[in-house]
Amino acid sequence: MSSYQSINPANNQLLKRWPSHDADAVSHALEVADRLFHSAWSKGEIQPRLQVLKKLADLIDSRAEELATIASKEMGKLIGQSRGEVKICSQIARYYAENAERILQPEAYPSALGEAWVEYHPIGVLVAVEPWNFPYYQLMRVLAPNLALGNPVLAKHANIVPHCADLFEKLVREAGAPEGAWTNLFISNEQVADLIADDRVQGVALTGSERAGSAVAEQAGKHLKKSTLELGGNDVFVVLDDADLDEAVRQGVQARLSNCGQVCTAAKRFILHEKIADQFIRQFSDALSAATLGDPLDENTTLGPLSSADARDRLVKQVDDAVASGAKLLIGGKAVEGEGCFYQPTILTGITPDNPAYYQEFFGPVAQVYVVGDDQAAIALANDSHYGLGGSVWTRDIARGRQLASAIETGMVFINSQSDTSAELPFGGVKRSGYGRELSDLGIKEFANQKLVVVAG
Repeated sequence: MSSYQSINPANNQLLKRWPSHDADAVSHALEVADRLFHSAWSKGEIQPRLQVLKKLADLIDSRAEELATIASKEMGKLIGQSRGEVKICSQIARYYAENAERILQPEAYPSALGEAWVEYHPIGVLVAVEPWNFPYYQLMRVLAPNLALGNPVLAKHANIVPHCADLFEKLVREAGAPEGAWTNLFISNEQVADLIADDRVQGVALTGSERAGSAVAEQAGKHLKKSTLELGGNDVFVVLDDADLDEAVRQGVQARLSNCGQVCTAAKRFILHEKIADQFIRQFSDALSAATLGDPLDENTTLGPLSSADARDRLVKQVDDAVASGAKLLIGGKAVEGEGCFYQPTILTGITPDNPAYYQEFFGPVAQVYVVGDDQAAIALANDSHYGLGGSVWTRDIARGRQLASAIETGMVFINSQSDTSAELPFGGVKRSGYGRELSDLGIKEFANQKLVVVAG
């Protein structure tokens, strides 16, 4: 039986099962994608590809409510947040439709050797391995830049969001992309490894867990394939003594509860200056405790379920282990009884470096709170992490905020805002959060042949 099935995490009801692709289907998909790469579609003029992206953006906008509802039913995201995800997908498609040609223009390099420039060309078929937490956005981050560039993509989506995966592929084809430009494959990890090993595949992009990233990077390295990884995060939310506390609390709650806390760039470690710590904790605790748990399709719900029973059970064990190792529960700390995969908003304090929770990522509505005496202590604590994806700093002194942002070892920092994303801004991290960048001009060049041409002077 296929492991690809839609289960509504709000009530644990099976929606539909989807058949896996066998070896013959995978082989055919790779043949078609490789043939497309060697055609005028990939190597010819860019405008036909950009017109597909423009049409795709229009299609997404016209079917936004349908797409949002499917995502909310399949993985539990609040309907308003699903609408936001759909909106950013159309923005990404439109961004590359309007900017890719400019970004990919040859770039001159002054040289004593003569006239020199770098051209940008597609490299070949890519494999994308993507997670469930943003079931459209994660796909669009790979599709849009590589469609514009000319790289065909074979995509393995997470096995709990097959409806989103199937629908996304159909939208790409409806927008006018030829067969092979984006192919959805319901396949196993072993089949992914075999694809990466194939000489026709030239790169692999993965967003997911540290464990999955390590396995894919090992296989890609073994076969000398370019890879990009966007993995976990344990992002800090640093609140200094001169911050706007009301706004910091408001956005801090959003940053911890959005997508039920299942966001790689969500605020997870709240680092508070001792002068404002007590007040922030009081307001933060009250706001988290006031969350309304319920059906993600209900506009009044403010906290939906975790994506699956497995996700809930992992979080239960993590919190229990943290408490057993000395952490203190300020609020929450329990799964919600009854149907669905719900977990209480939770705050943990008193976490020391010998507690396994200190270095873990909690993928759910669980906040870790730390108190520090000055900016240097905040920086030291922020950097004492295996991860380095995003983070935010809250202060009315922008110069002070800039200093902290520059000192924090992470791929992205936002001052006086929770972490966010936009098509024109690069996305990615350092340390065990991965390598490479998606979106912006950097993302489209990750899987480009940056070819130097020199005319001797």
